[in-house]
Amino acid sequence: MIKATAQSQLSNQIIAKKRKTILVSAIAATVIVGTMVLDTTVIVNGSADDLRQQVFSPDNYASAHYNGIKSYILENAVDATTLLKEIQVNKKAAGEKYGKGGGIGPVIPVSFKGIITTGKSGIFSIDIPNFPDKQTVRIQTGPAINGTDLRDATGTISFGEFTNQIEYQDVGAALNRAMKADILEDLDRSTLTGKSVEISGVFRLINTKNWLVTPVRMNLK
Repeated sequence: MIKATAQSQLSNQIIAKKRKTILVSAIAATVIVGTMVLDTTVIVNGSADDLRQQVFSPDNYASAHYNGIKSYILENAVDATTLLKEIQVNKKAAGEKYGKGGGIGPVIPVSFKGIITTGKSGIFSIDIPNFPDKQTVRIQTGPAINGTDLRDATGTISFGEFTNQIEYQDVGAALNRAMKADILEDLDRSTLTGKSVEISGVFRLINTKNWLVTPVRMNLK
């Protein structure tokens, strides 16, 4: 009888110990899950955080930023005649007033109306009323769009955002592709000469007498 009682007590102790172990484990698991929830960030599809979680894609980056860049250019484009007059007075002051960035030259948003004249390899000269004969203004229409003027137009996209120089350069090319898809997709370059055009775009001010404009709006008439 004494032996049976002792065995019963031992059995109860073992059961109680197991229950205690299970309870402690459950509490620990709850704490861990709670900590994970607090440390978890919800990522919204298509957001900037979502893009960073993926393998870097310059085209995804361009898709997320192109419309903002285009809006900035349209809102800040200075009339070409006004700009030319100020450049002739003081190139540096005009660049600082209207442009972004330095280095080899500021990137300036500009707008103008004119007649499309000669063209080669998708680059067309524009005859702007009241511009001097030796003042050249050209536009890029593709297929190849060169330069990083769109990337640098707002002054808000910097090298520090990217892992290396390759990504930084690739973003410039991707923004050019986004612009092409936006306004140049159905452009018939063989019929441009002689047409009136309204342009808003950007160019890098290096040679004051030769502007090469990357458009973001191009209205043909």
